Amino acid sequence: MQCKINRNAAKVLKQMLESEEAEGKMVRVYVTLDHGDHAHYDIKLDTPTEHDEIVKTDKDIDVLLDKREPFLDDVWIKYFYVPQAGFDITNSSKGHHHH
Repeated sequence: MQCKINRNAAKVLKQMLESEEAEGKMVRVYVTLDHGDHAHYDIKLDTPTEHDEIVKTDKDIDVLLDKREPFLDDVWIKYFYVPQAGFDITNSSKGHHHH
């Protein structure tokens, strides 16, 4: 499985991972809504399970992806400061997205 992260997202995720409640946890991208042709995604801090693949990114952040969820393969995590700060998680190989 694959996952990409833009520079802003890497910065924000590193800050999340440095917080006290993140100890022993990793970044997980998960599907909040599956519309059949596309999905909505979110991010949380979590611990790996036997269903997860730990995906290394080029930004030195490992991301948990559930191998049973095809919508997660090739997911791209972006973070924008404008027009409002927030994550934008897309998957171009699986139709349109939203966060």
